[in-house]
Amino acid sequence: MYVEGVDGDLLKPGLYPEDRQAITDVEDSIRAWNRYAIALNRNEADLVIVVRKARLAGAQLHAGISGGTRTQPGQSPNPDSNGGPNIQGGRSTEVGAGGEVGPDVDLLRIYIQTDGRLTGTVWSREQDGGLDAPAVPLIAQLKAAVEHAYPQTASTKKP
Repeated sequence: MYVEGVDGDLLKPGLYPEDRQAITDVEDSIRAWNRYAIALNRNEADLVIVVRKARLAGAQLHAGISGGTRTQPGQSPNPDSNGGPNIQGGRSTEVGAGGEVGPDVDLLRIYIQTDGRLTGTVWSREQDGGLDAPAVPLIAQLKAAVEHAYPQTASTKKP
């Protein structure tokens, strides 16, 4: 299994902090369950769990400043009139924002991964507070459903 947010994996810059925490909490709950292993890379997993913490509306801001490249005295292009270093390209600033509107409940979906694509939804639930640690109720529901459908016998239980 691999766990990611609806907007990307744990390491994706700009991932909502609540989704980042939900990924960690879901991974911890699955490890404690001790029935499935967590894959470190998405391409190594047969199943992908996608999570999203509740938020009616979310907003993210980003900003950046960059300078041009420096040239040495006497080098092209266009040294300044004193022959000193020249800044090429000037400075630029970037400001942006993103937003989304979504359900006001926590979401957990499990997909089959085939050739790097999420193909079929295996299980899906939404619940207010469903991704809250330490209990992570949506994982508790998943565990109950799996144990009911596929009970472990004495010969299949892991030590």
